[in-house]
Amino acid sequence: MRRKGKVDANQKVIVESLRKIPGISVAITSSLGHGYPDLNIGYKGQTFLVELKDGAKSASQKKLKPDQEKFKKEWTGGYYVAENFDQVLKIIGL
Repeated sequence: MRRKGKVDANQKVIVESLRKIPGISVAITSSLGHGYPDLNIGYKGQTFLVELKDGAKSASQKKLKPDQEKFKKEWTGGYYVAENFDQVLKIIGL
């Protein structure tokens, strides 16, 4: 189980950058733990659940943890994994 409150190094800059874009809302949910993704992003009536991984880490360190894999498998909505701001923009269609 992922420790509650764990935040990837890139989260702060990604959230700050997203909040500068009109029409985007961001809820930081990384402290929920139990496999729940790090961010809930709202844009144009859609919600995107985004798990952030630090692109500077090795491939093995960027793998989803077992609780994250379980959440992803069971979630029936949009679930995405991103390593940087540009990937998040692509996910939401910008």
